[in-house]
Amino acid sequence: MRVSSVRALLVVGLVGVALITTATAAANEDLIHSLPGLKKQPMFQQYSGYLDGIDGRHLHYWLVESQQNPKTDPLVLWMNGGPGCSSLLAVLTEHGPYVIQDDTSLEYNPHSWNKIANVLYLEAPAGVGFSYKDDKNYTTDDDQTSLNNLAAIKSFFKKFPEYNGREFFVTGESYGGIYVPTLSERLLGEPSINFQGFAVGNGMSDYRINAASILYFGYYHGLYGSKLYANLLSSCCGSNTTVCYISKTPSAQCGFYAGKALNLIYASDLNMYNLYAKCEKTEIPGGFQQYHDMGNSFRNFPQFIKERQELRMKDPKSLKLVPPCINGTASLVYFSRADVRKALNIPTSVASWDLCSNVVSEHYKRTYRTMYLQYLKVFAAKVKENLVIQR
Repeated sequence: MRVSSVRALLVVGLVGVALITTATAAANEDLIHSLPGLKKQPMFQQYSGYLDGIDGRHLHYWLVESQQNPKTDPLVLWMNGGPGCSSLLAVLTEHGPYVIQDDTSLEYNPHSWNKIANVLYLEAPAGVGFSYKDDKNYTTDDDQTSLNNLAAIKSFFKKFPEYNGREFFVTGESYGGIYVPTLSERLLGEPSINFQGFAVGNGMSDYRINAASILYFGYYHGLYGSKLYANLLSSCCGSNTTVCYISKTPSAQCGFYAGKALNLIYASDLNMYNLYAKCEKTEIPGGFQQYHDMGNSFRNFPQFIKERQELRMKDPKSLKLVPPCINGTASLVYFSRADVRKALNIPTSVASWDLCSNVVSEHYKRTYRTMYLQYLKVFAAKVKENLVIQR
């Protein structure tokens, strides 16, 4: 081999090493060295920092590596819904490696997803949790969110090049029913990312079906009586009372009875996610009152949504957006602690953490009413590759 060729190969090799070293160094800056609240620090590695979005967006992530084989196990992305609620709730109260206690200490979760996978928790869109945008303009929509989520994923693979080529799954819940399919659709055009499948739990996938089904659900679970149910059927369903898809623009009479039913469902103080479980409450420091965004379920009832918005706007500074029937008090206190923020590598300039963002929720434009076409597109593109899809 000629000397010039050897030199050329050496230069290329050194450049490659430099790129890998730079990316690894960027990841190492995000390493969580010691997480407050634990009696014993974990054996697995975990990282917390920022991934680059578009136009000055900085999306906070928390990566917990697999307890099994982090070098070969798949990478799973998780996104909570809202829109506007933090994925860090899942780290401490759902399938993350920890279970937060009332005194904000942490215990290990025996059912954590990172028992068998590397799990990436992403706070999105910008304005949620510790994520932010340079100009603090948090108006966004479904398309912008999916584009920024894709940009963040690409930023992740740049920061953690050892995950390139790894099996990659996208998961989420609630409004993740929109986040997950829209991101998955974009991943079809990214052959460098080994996208293998997606999963949606308790997801918002179709406004019309969701709004109609919850009215049946309320009646058959005894949340309102037969008289109101009969009025709902006659005013909203016409002749088809077996499968009633309430119209996109319901009549005033239909909206009136639907509003009464929906208020009964949400004023019953029952757990909307599990009627047989206790409806927990979040205590919010500072005299704030909590409210719940009903917009995901009832976009077909504009009068009901308008009334909820008017109620909220009477004193917006005293309200905090909180998911219904969860106890997020300990999480709220924990992520407000200075030592926790420092451990998670959160800059002091970043605003305080909230369970959900009022601003993001109020300024979020819901682009899609159904994920039907997104599901079909992903199915058509991936069915021959045995793509894993769960709902």
